[in-house]
Amino acid sequence: MDNPEAHEPPADKDRDACTAPVSQTLSRGIRVLEVLAGSETALNVREIADELGVHRSIAYRLVQTLEQHSLVTRHADARFSPGTGLAVLARSVQSDLTAVAGPALERAANDLGMTAFIVVADGDQCVTLLSAEPRDAPGVLAQRPGTVHSALRGAPGLAMMAASPDVPPARSAEIGTVRADGYAASHDEVIPGLSSVAVPLPRPVPPHAAIAVVYVASTREVPEIAARLTRAVAEIP
Repeated sequence: MDNPEAHEPPADKDRDACTAPVSQTLSRGIRVLEVLAGSETALNVREIADELGVHRSIAYRLVQTLEQHSLVTRHADARFSPGTGLAVLARSVQSDLTAVAGPALERAANDLGMTAFIVVADGDQCVTLLSAEPRDAPGVLAQRPGTVHSALRGAPGLAMMAASPDVPPARSAEIGTVRADGYAASHDEVIPGLSSVAVPLPRPVPPHAAIAVVYVASTREVPEIAARLTRAVAEIP
């Protein structure tokens, strides 16, 4: 009769298999994401390589692969930051944001009679993640999830830049005003004739986000609109 124990690997081999790294490349890729997520500024390849303790060629291959999957974003100055692909992978996080932000967004939209939406940063672009249109408000503007526009123009982009340590020198004075006021406002910057007001939305994922409204005309003053959006931010856990 066969001895069952004769077919079992030695205990020390089991232990080695459990403790041995499965993939050094995978581990390094995860470390790149951790390093970028923990940095207050975008990093270049040399800085990433120094953090990982590897050659720059290895760091470049890692970020290039991650970039292909939208897990990191390459900026115009050849620096890298976390990409919105991370939000796709973390669907439960995105679902949680939708669940907790949706009601607050709808209340703000109904109170203001404007389309309210949440945008996230993807490199030099703003991507609409979630939107809510007001009930019984004729002629409202739609802002569909997935809509993309430059983060360098418009209130949402300004609001997110105000929450970031990296500010374009050409807009430093404007960002200073946004930080002092707690909100950003724009007119004619993205689409002619449209106005927008936005407030930074502090969230760990995605890295930068804002809650905003878009409208053609309103009897409400900009500070009143901003105050309502600030209340909506406070309602989002």
